[in-house]
Amino acid sequence: MNPLIVRTISECFIKSQYASEKPSHPPVYLAPFDLAMLSMQYIQKGLLFIKPTPRNDQENPVQTQLEKLKESMSLTLAHFYPLAGRLATHKQENPRSYFVCIDCNDSPGAKLIHATADLTVADILSPVDVPVVVQSFFEHGRAVNHDGHAMSLLSIQVTELIDGVFVGCSINHVVADGTSYWQFFDSLSNAFRAREKSFEICRPPVLTRWFPDGYGPIIDLPFSHHDEFIGRVQAPPHRARIFHFSSESVAELKRKANSECKTLDISSFQAVSALMWRCVTRARRVPRDQETSCSMAANNRTRMDPPLPDEYFGNSVQLVKGKATAGELLEHGFGWVARQLHETVAGHCAAAVREYVEKWMEHPFMYVNGKFSGQFSLVMGWSTRFAMYECEFGMGRAVAIRSGYDTRFDGKVTFYPGNEGGGSMDVEVCLLPEAMRELESDGEFMDAVNGKR
Repeated sequence: MNPLIVRTISECFIKSQYASEKPSHPPVYLAPFDLAMLSMQYIQKGLLFIKPTPRNDQENPVQTQLEKLKESMSLTLAHFYPLAGRLATHKQENPRSYFVCIDCNDSPGAKLIHATADLTVADILSPVDVPVVVQSFFEHGRAVNHDGHAMSLLSIQVTELIDGVFVGCSINHVVADGTSYWQFFDSLSNAFRAREKSFEICRPPVLTRWFPDGYGPIIDLPFSHHDEFIGRVQAPPHRARIFHFSSESVAELKRKANSECKTLDISSFQAVSALMWRCVTRARRVPRDQETSCSMAANNRTRMDPPLPDEYFGNSVQLVKGKATAGELLEHGFGWVARQLHETVAGHCAAAVREYVEKWMEHPFMYVNGKFSGQFSLVMGWSTRFAMYECEFGMGRAVAIRSGYDTRFDGKVTFYPGNEGGGSMDVEVCLLPEAMRELESDGEFMDAVNGKR
C-alpha cells in the first residue's frame, strides 16, 4: 500500500484552555532520563475504531468528533501544558553553557490533524504483516526528539477510513515516557467523555522533574552543537508482525515457567519475553557460543528511594538487560530463561538507578535508535498494564492498537494488552525477513501463539 494515499484535509494548533488567562509558565528543565532521549524518536501509538453511524444523511460523525476533540485537547493541555510547548537550547561561550529545556510559552501549541485514506479496517487488520501505510497515520514519523525545537511536541492525527477511524498520538519522548504518555491519553479521553467545560482531571500530572542530589535544575551538556549527539539511523528492511497470545496461553506460559523454577515470582510479561528471547535466538540461527541479550524497559518510579509518584510526568524508564549465550538459551529449559529475566528485573533497585544516573552525569550520552542494542539482541518495550482500550473518544471500544514508525528496528518487541482483555497479549515483533520466516515455522513459538500445550 502506498502511504501517499493518506491525504491531509485540515490541521490546526491547540493551546491550553487558559493560555490567554494565566501568567506564563516557567521553562521545564530536563532531567538525565529526559535528555538521554534527545536522539530517539517520538512515541507513536494509536487506536483503530469502527466509524460511527451517522444519525442523518447530512451529518459527518467524524467532523463532530473532531470539533469535540479540539475542545478536549484544550482542556487537557491546561494540566499537561509542557506538551503545547517546544524544546529550546540555551548556549553561550563564556562562561560556557549548553542546556536544553521545554519552553512552554513561545509556541503555537499542540497539533491536531484530520486526514483521510481510501482504506477499510480490514485493509489494516487482515494482512499478515502490519501494513506500512499505518506509519502515515502519525505525524513526525522519522523525526528525532531534538526536532521538537521546531516541531510540535504533541501531535494527534485523526485518519478517516472508509469504515473506520484511526486516532494516532505522537508525543516527544524527551517530554514523556510510556507511563506519562498513557496518563495524558487517558486524561484526554476522559475530557472527551465529560460534558462540563470545567472538567477536572482525576490524576493531575506531577510536572516537577527529579534530579540526583547536588544537580539540577539546569544540566549543562558537554557539547557545542547538536550534531555532536544526534544520530539519524535508517533501519534495514524488516518485517513487523503482531502475534496474539490468548489469556489461556499466557497463563500456561507463566505456570510452566514458575513450575520449572519452583517459584511463583515469574510474571506473565517475563514468561512471554523468555519465550521470545529463546525462539528468536533460534530463528536467527545465532552461533551457540555467541552472547545474546534481552532488554526490558523498567519503570523506575516505584524503584526510587523515596519513590516517585505514579503521576510523575516525564521520563523515568531504564533498560535492564539479561544476558546469555545462544547455547545456554537453547540447552536449558524454558523456565531457566524466564528465571534469568526475573533475576535481572529483581536486581534493578534504587541503588542501581542512582549508579546509572551518576555515571550518566559524568559522561552524558544520548540513545540512538537501533544502536543501543547488539546484533543478537531483543528489546522489549511498552506494557500490557497500560489501559489502552479504555480510551474510546465517543466511538466505543477500539478494535486494535497499532504503532507508527517509532523505534522500529530488528529485534524490537512491543507488548500490548489483547483486545478481549483477561490477560491476553498482542506482541508486535520486528525482525529481518529471514529470521521472521524462521520464527513463523518455530514449533515452540507457534504452539504458544496458537494455544497448543
